[in-house]
Amino acid sequence: MSLAAFTKPDIVEMVKAAALLCPISYLDHITTNFVLRLVKMRLDEIILGLGIHELNFKSNMGTQIMDMMCEGHIHCDIWLSAITGKNCCFNDSRIDFYLEYEPHPSSSKNLHHLFQMIRKGNFAMYDYGMWKNLMHYKQPEPPEFDISQIPTSLPLWMGYGGNDALADVIDVQHTLKQLKRKPDLLYIEEYGHIDFLLSIRAKEDVYDDMIMFFNSVQKISSFK
Repeated sequence: MSLAAFTKPDIVEMVKAAALLCPISYLDHITTNFVLRLVKMRLDEIILGLGIHELNFKSNMGTQIMDMMCEGHIHCDIWLSAITGKNCCFNDSRIDFYLEYEPHPSSSKNLHHLFQMIRKGNFAMYDYGMWKNLMHYKQPEPPEFDISQIPTSLPLWMGYGGNDALADVIDVQHTLKQLKRKPDLLYIEEYGHIDFLLSIRAKEDVYDDMIMFFNSVQKISSFK
């Protein structure tokens, strides 16, 4: 979302610097079999076809589904790993606490958009179908987000991991090649997607480096 937004000059004007944790843009090499199976069975299209416009796991039905998945023989950290990839340093004893707040509701259209990009391996706007695309975009295919349009004046910091099944290293490198200004990079080989947020070592491994980046941007700005 940030990378797409930063291609818009009016949005970039409001941002002094940005730090991105395992950002997802291109999705051509994701390795999570669970998500790939959902994409193949076209779950997103089934949901929209049933007239479901909001995915809310906090609803009564959603809560029952989560309870059924997380109790008994299968623990929720297994489902989490199935979606995000193996996380090296995530404290799975706190999974029940995290599930009090996550996952947040989202639009079914968001899921459909994500699955569209996985199928096509591109980083593009929502595909409404040829005729509606002509109405929305004046062209039959949705425009791709041009990451090269992100201005070099925007300082970026980016962290990514070798075990991330969503933000695969190859796809992250594809993003980096498109950027005109190389971000400050933090690569942690053993980290998965969730580790960047909830690793028990995240402060030392991730956030100290991120704060140094923001401090350096602040110092440069103060000299101008």
